[in-house]
Amino acid sequence: MVGITAYGAYLPRLRLQKKVIADANGWFDSGLVGLGKGEKTMCNWDEDAITMATEAYADCMGRESGQAPAALFLASTSLPFADRQHSVIVAEALNLETADLRTMDVTSSQRAATSALLSALDIAAAGNGEAVVVAAEHRLTKCASREEMLFGDGAAAISVGTEGVVAELVTSFTQATDMIDHYRAEGEHFDYGWEERWVRDVGYMGILRRAVEGLLSKAGVDAADIKHFILPTDQGRVPAMVAKRLGIADTAIADNLLQSVGNTGAAQPLLLLAHRLEQAEPGDLILLTGFGQGCDTLLFRATKAINSKKPLMGVSGHMARGVAEENYNKYQSFNNLLDKELGKRADTDKTAFLSAMYRNRGLVNSFIGGKCSACDTVQMPKHNYCVNPECGAFKTQEDHPMSGVTGHVATWTADRLTFDFNPPAYFGLVKFDGGGRIMMDMTEVDPDTFDIGTEVSVHFRIKQIDSQRGFRKYFWKAVPAA
Repeated sequence: MVGITAYGAYLPRLRLQKKVIADANGWFDSGLVGLGKGEKTMCNWDEDAITMATEAYADCMGRESGQAPAALFLASTSLPFADRQHSVIVAEALNLETADLRTMDVTSSQRAATSALLSALDIAAAGNGEAVVVAAEHRLTKCASREEMLFGDGAAAISVGTEGVVAELVTSFTQATDMIDHYRAEGEHFDYGWEERWVRDVGYMGILRRAVEGLLSKAGVDAADIKHFILPTDQGRVPAMVAKRLGIADTAIADNLLQSVGNTGAAQPLLLLAHRLEQAEPGDLILLTGFGQGCDTLLFRATKAINSKKPLMGVSGHMARGVAEENYNKYQSFNNLLDKELGKRADTDKTAFLSAMYRNRGLVNSFIGGKCSACDTVQMPKHNYCVNPECGAFKTQEDHPMSGVTGHVATWTADRLTFDFNPPAYFGLVKFDGGGRIMMDMTEVDPDTFDIGTEVSVHFRIKQIDSQRGFRKYFWKAVPAA
């Protein structure tokens, strides 16, 4: 049996209220008011597709160091580098066993995630081991556009294999068709979309519907037997229209979460799949579709193990931890949609020394500290000498992963002189449970509840953006416990 063995998700904590977008731009386009209900997920300035992917993987597979999947696929259309393999960054941030690990970025289509999932299932079916697909999206939109009202940020992860299957693959069917509902040209930041009615009638009611019919015929399954129908789209009425035409029950239609999350692009199919897996019961048939220059369709059947294996937080857990954001200017600034005066301190040269980054990638990417083999003292960062004054042993330091360890704030400061995209800049000393301490940047701080003793966990985030050379540096930051 081959199928899904684990699933997880990540949604940024900030939730931009759509009403503030409509209020700011309604003078220009009154039609935006009709889209101004609810909220959408919004990345902090130090989050992107890579950082969200690491969080989604951890929610799915945990943060245990040294995991050894056979393959790691990263699906996205908003990756920050044009020529750098992002899935490798994610693998090192998670401290995976990278020897004999197959990594690949899958992009340039809204069905990138479902196509990657099909490839991962092929790897598992061939007996090559467990494969993990992570999809993450952080797309830019033009101000006062329909996309700005509808697009949200998020990530999801699906693990597939042959052991501990919670939803077995029944069959799949793919239709490849160069029907262009939207596109983003090379070097452009924003999508160009075509007329919604044409996309609906030719794309969803035509290409996607026929692909689903092909799947059902191949599987020998009646449409009425489908318990969960996942059709990712930001056209609210389309899933019901397609379901009615196919004979799928209204109760099976998955909520696209447009009023609470938004359309997360290439991540949306896996995000909705993770959400429905939380609700599925043994025996339920789950039909997943991915639309974009054709259509991928996959049919899963939930097993008896579906209720015994849950993610750490899942979609529901992340939805519940949202914090309302009503500052539209902050949203525009975080996404570099404004030509904002950042001050002289923002002009500091942020050249990345790539050779030094490589030599120190154990700390920078994987947040690995040291543990003395003579006295078991943990220290951050790892050095040749043990910091225990009663030991001081030389070259006894063994790698000690710290990315899954919690700690507490020992000292902190909020600095408005140091440049930060979201001032003030918080940083201070974190003491980790079990030993070790380090000075760190802190993010997502609530000044009303933050103080010495606050519990924190560490998360992979953007540390600096070198806009002059188009490079971004990543490191770990302390995040207060929700």
